[in-house]
Amino acid sequence: MGIVYKVGDSIDTDLIVPARYLNTIDPAELGRHCFEDLDPEFLKARGGGMIVVAGRNFGCGSSREHAPISLKAAGVECVIAKSFARIFFRNAVNIGLPVMQCEEAAERAESGDDIQFDLFSGTIRNLKRDETYDAKPLPKSMQEIYSSGGLMNYVKRRLAERT
Repeated sequence: MGIVYKVGDSIDTDLIVPARYLNTIDPAELGRHCFEDLDPEFLKARGGGMIVVAGRNFGCGSSREHAPISLKAAGVECVIAKSFARIFFRNAVNIGLPVMQCEEAAERAESGDDIQFDLFSGTIRNLKRDETYDAKPLPKSMQEIYSSGGLMNYVKRRLAERT
């Protein structure tokens, strides 16, 4: 659950976290610079519990993992978009940042709306507007990665199950 922060189409990875901060892999440091060039007040005005709602092609640009790490470290609970760049989408899944593709939610939700989401059923509920939207549920394999807290934890769990 979280408060919507709405952005437009083609938000690239350099807008999510500027390239000048790519010399670190520290999640907390990356989170401090999330959307810095897009909205310098992003972190000051918000805090944790945010839902980023975007248009088409969210996360385009570089294939680096820094962008989803930055969002997660900044307190973003989920990114809901009309569409995602494929590599960003998979990087988000791998680090455990919930992402949902839903055109209706991306069209109807506005900054300040209060959103609840169920990643596994694909249900998105806008409490302010009293509306429910249906996103495509994730495949079971991706659900297992999320349930494990990301790909690394999933692999560790699976390896432990074999011994």
